[in-house]
Amino acid sequence: MASLNPASTIAEYSSFVDAVYGIPNDRAYTHWDLLTQIQRFTMRAIKGIRKGDRKKVEINIMITFSWFTSLMNRLHISISDIVWERFPYLCSYCGEAPCNCRAEKVEVRRKIVPDGSRKPQTIAEFQLMFNKVYPADRRDVKDAGIHLAEESGELSEAVQYYMGDRSEAHLDEVKLEAADFFSCLMGVLNSEGIDLAAILAKEFPNNCHVCHNAPCTCTYGSVSKYKS
Repeated sequence: MASLNPASTIAEYSSFVDAVYGIPNDRAYTHWDLLTQIQRFTMRAIKGIRKGDRKKVEINIMITFSWFTSLMNRLHISISDIVWERFPYLCSYCGEAPCNCRAEKVEVRRKIVPDGSRKPQTIAEFQLMFNKVYPADRRDVKDAGIHLAEESGELSEAVQYYMGDRSEAHLDEVKLEAADFFSCLMGVLNSEGIDLAAILAKEFPNNCHVCHNAPCTCTYGSVSKYKS
């Protein structure tokens, strides 16, 4: 049985997603399909923000993260590695924590040297890190949602460029945009006060959260029509 707990790491979640959804995803979905699902549930989460429906935000951000992890698995990208390289307990632009971009009006991205001893291990620790770097009380959830939508488009664009020429340079761009997308997921969660590790453990105690099988046996049609 594949399961998660509140102390699960991102690597463990990636392995969980591969065990439960890897086979059906590889059989039924292209890279473009995975991107479509990421955008689909991102927009559902943003709809929840607009309507003030915290539960809708919670479930759709969780599902978005699942599809995002599936795409990263397909591309053999380590989420924890790219996120840490981009956000080593510091803002990726001004290099400070908490972020001080607005006050300093930083115009050029500063070079950051990561301190490996501070790297978070669990999903919960990564979420805490982002709350320290980009405190939730500095912006409301609507602003966080707009930023997430923006990064969703930039991730899609980066993947499209990479699939066009399969170059390492464009793969590096995918990694950067994926890290930014993850940071914005964390931003929405922190703004809403949602504990991602806790809801993953709650929804995935036993394989797929819908059919409860591993590999998942949900039909293509049922996934396409899934309402949340």
